[in-house]
Formats: sequence, structure tokens, C-alpha cells
Amino acid sequence: MRHRMATLLWRALLAAALVCGIGLLPWLTRTDPALTVLKARSADRDPDPRVLADIRSQLGLDQGPLHLLGQWLGGLPRGDAGRSWLNGTEVTPAVVQALGASLLLVTVALVIAAGTAALVCARTLWLGAHRRLDGRRTGGGASAMLAALPEFLTASVLATVVGVQLGWLPALGWYGPQWTVLPALALGLPAGAVLGRLLDDLLPGAFAEPWALAADARGLPGRAVAAKAVRRCLPALLPNLGLFVVGLTAGSVAVEQIYDIPGLGRTTLQAALAQDLPVLQAGTLALLLLAAAATGLAALAVRLLVGPALRDGALDSLHRPRRSARSTLPFVYGGLLTAVVALGLVRDPLALDTGARLQPPSPAHPFGTDALGRDLLARVGHGALDTLLTALAVSVCALVVGVLLGLLPRLSGPLVDTVNAVPPVLAALLVTAVAGSGTTTPAIAVAAVSWAALAAHTSSLLRQERATLHLAVTRGLGASSWYLLRHEVLPAILPPVTRHALLRLPGVALALASLGFLGLGTQPPSPEWGLLLAENQPYAERAPWAVLAPAAVLALLGALAVSAAGGVRWPRRRASRRTAAIRTEVAAPARELVRSG
Repeated sequence: MRHRMATLLWRALLAAALVCGIGLLPWLTRTDPALTVLKARSADRDPDPRVLADIRSQLGLDQGPLHLLGQWLGGLPRGDAGRSWLNGTEVTPAVVQALGASLLLVTVALVIAAGTAALVCARTLWLGAHRRLDGRRTGGGASAMLAALPEFLTASVLATVVGVQLGWLPALGWYGPQWTVLPALALGLPAGAVLGRLLDDLLPGAFAEPWALAADARGLPGRAVAAKAVRRCLPALLPNLGLFVVGLTAGSVAVEQIYDIPGLGRTTLQAALAQDLPVLQAGTLALLLLAAAATGLAALAVRLLVGPALRDGALDSLHRPRRSARSTLPFVYGGLLTAVVALGLVRDPLALDTGARLQPPSPAHPFGTDALGRDLLARVGHGALDTLLTALAVSVCALVVGVLLGLLPRLSGPLVDTVNAVPPVLAALLVTAVAGSGTTTPAIAVAAVSWAALAAHTSSLLRQERATLHLAVTRGLGASSWYLLRHEVLPAILPPVTRHALLRLPGVALALASLGFLGLGTQPPSPEWGLLLAENQPYAERAPWAVLAPAAVLALLGALAVSAAGGVRWPRRRASRRTAAIRTEVAAPARELVRSG
């Protein structure tokens, strides 16, 4: 009970710190809120001192940020989140309506994500149900490419092809169930690919457990065994699923912008850029409450699925040490990516040729040209160095921080929920307020939020590993805490979390460049891959190669990361023979049960 109270207090302090930090955002960035509000209301109006003074008086800015913050907090118990600084409307009804639209969109997207994840895991489920997983080669190139596709690019293609050219579904607006299909596809397909890869990583361990051997010996149908294997893996996956719900709600800004959906992500982004503090604070508070609810439901679902086994330490490890699967796919993908970068580096990425605007691929321009006549192959090649190196550095930092904090779940649990509720653009604004703007701002902002999913994954695996029977036996034989951490816990946690980090590498690269496009880092004419996608997106219908080239290279990076992740294993050592002997003794009764069955 004491630990629960401490966790609730820690969660409340973090939420209060975030909301208060947002309330001080204009003063931290040393910008005039009145000037920002004036530009948002009327961009063509001159910032006359008298007009600015009237805005300050109207909004109460002269009384200082602490008074405004206290006034806003005082209205929350009554359900009053103030009025918008831009249009004067009540904030609470607008935020609740935006939250409802986002939750509906995310619900449909999760259904699509579940179907996509099932397709990704279909081969593993079939092989496991028929006891044919031994020697299975790791691949996942198609799912990796799908996970690496930018959401706004997928949304644009679906809106243009399915909505406009074919006319099958509406491509703009938010008026009924039909309007949710295309944006939900844009959100659900990449999310389902990521979730499917995480589940596919857990399934071999589930099919190798004694219960699966006993079920096969008893003659249970393969479909029933596969269903029980999915149920066995869900407790380790549910915390990440809760993060996906909040992350999709806060991060679906581009999709909501393309389809003109009045969701919470779009509302929060517009309020952040316009410094409409009442709306921004209310939107952030709604995301924090959603994160707390998702975490609570995920924890309840884990308890219901695992039952007393989690408390009694009767589980088996889902991540047993095994040999790395040999595959040539990483070399193929890596060779293709290296060839593209090498061919692009020998070309000039800034050379303009206005007579060759939006030219299709040709021997002179293998990837075609953009709207200014610049060679796309050159821009992709030169943008690879900064994009890949920065994304790799951010991913390594996120992995280290995620694992370290994930090993301390009582400390990191509320922190993960708080950080996950912050959209990347809002994190970039907060980083800019503290560290100033510059080329490192996107890297710091993305690193500040990208560790949360890895920490949640680490904590989930740690909770499962602590409840394993072989760990209890090893502890009973006198093993120290350091021995258990080094030889039991870390070998089971680090490989899958590292594979998870590699799976997120393309998304980190895209997030970095997207923040730069918003004016919070690198600016054009830099050839970063995300900037290439954003710059050429308006010409996608006329010149599809302008967006397909950088998107294909980004998808190739995702395929390389996931195929290489299949070989990430904890190195085997002779010292682990003692552990193997213990596991053999523990599993002996299950084998006897199988033989007797």
C-alpha cells in the first residue's frame, strides 16, 4: 500500500511539473505571448504597441504567468479549463470533443493494427502450432518496410488514390464511420507492423515452453495451441500496447491535418504553435489522464491473463538463449543502401536546373528530380550521413536510458506515462525553451521521448522474468543479486529490447527530420530524408517518384534494421552451464508429464 501511494504521488508531481512547465512556456522561450496571439489571430496585422497592450490586458498577461497558472488550476475542479486565447471559446468542450474524435480514430486504427500484426505473425504461428519452429530463419523485411513508411506519406497516397482517383471512400472531413477508414489505415498499418514484430519475437519462446509440449502430446488442435501461445505473450506486450494508444492519440497530427480531422493531436499542435496556453494545457492534461487510464487497464489485463503465476513465480522465460539465425538479408539490404548512398555522394545535391523540374527517372537522374530541378539521388545520398548518424546516436541513447530506467519500474512507470503523453513537437518546444534553437534541438527532443517505449518493454520483461521458476531456484541455491542480474535477467531482457530499438530506428530518423521541417532544427536546403518527403509531398500526384525515392530508402533502412536485429543474441558462455543444468532439472517434471500423456 505504501508503494502504491508513493507511485501515485510521483505520478501527480510529474503531471503537475509538465502542466506548469507548459504554462510558463512563453516566458521560458522569452517570447511575447501577445505578439504570438496577434499573429495567430491576424497574420497581416501590424504589431502596434497599443494593440499588443490591449491583448495583454484582455488575457491578463500583465498579472504574470504564476497568476494565470493559478487561475487556470483553480477552475479545473469545476471542469472549467478557461477560454481560448485565440477565439475566446470555452476550452473544456472543445478538448473533450477533440479527444472523442481521436479516440474513435485510434480505436479503428487499433483494429487495423491487430489485423496487420496477425498477418505479420501468421507464419510463426503456423510453424509453432505444427512444431516446426526449429531453425526458422528470421526475416521480416516486408513488415519492417511497412513499419518504416511515414504515416503522412501513407495518408497522402490513400487520400489521393483511394479517395480522389478511385472514389471508394471519402478523403476529407469527419462526418461518419466511412471517414475513419483511410486515416485509420494510415495509422494502423505501421503500428500493426511494429506490434506484430514484437509479438513475433516472443512467440518462439512461448511455443518452447513445457505446456506447449504437453498440449502437442495430448493432441490439441494447432489452432488452440497458437491461441494459447498468443495469450501467453500478451502480458509482455500489453504495456507497449498502452503506449501505442497514447502515442497514436498525441502523434497523429499529420494524419489529422491531411484528412481535416478535429482530433486532439491537431488541436494540441495548433495550440502549441500559437501559444494558446489554456488549450495546450487542457490537451496535455487530457493526454496525461489517458496515459494513466491506459496504464491501469494494461496492468489489470496482465493480472487477469497471468493469474497467480506472476505472484507465485511459476512462469517460464520467453527469451531463452539461442543461436543467432544466419541470414543473408542484412547484407543484401545493407549493400543496396550503401550503393544508393555512394552513388548519391558523387553528385551535387544543390545544383539547380529549372528546365528539368519534376523529371521522371532517367539515366541522367536515376531517382528523378524535385520541384527545383535538383537531382533526388544526390539529395538522398548526401542526406543519409546526417540522418543515419543522428538517428543511430539517438537510438543508442534511448536504448541505454530505457534499459536503465526500465530496471527501476517503480521510478520509471509514472515517468514513462508522462513522457509518452508529450507529442514530439511539444517536446521540441520545451527543449528550445531550455537549450535554445539549433541543429541539436530535434535530436534532444526525440531522445527525450523515444526511450519511453523501450523502458516500458524492459519493465514488462523484467516483471515476467522475476516470476520465472528457474530464477527462484537459482536464488534458492544461494545466487547473489548481481549474479542473477548478470546471468539471468539481462540475457533475457537486453536482446529483445535491442531488437525493439532497431525496429524503431527508421521512425527516429523520420521524427528528427520532421521536427527540422517545422522550424525546430535543420532547415532547407538541407537534404535530410524527412525534409525531402515533406518538400515533395505536394507533388506526389504529379511526380510520385519525388516521394517514392526517399520513402523507399527509408523503408530499406527499416528492412536492414529488422533483419539485422534477428541476429541480436546474448553471447553464450561456459559459466551458463550451471543455469542450463538448473533449467533442465526444473523442466524434468514437465517432460515426464509429456511422456506419460
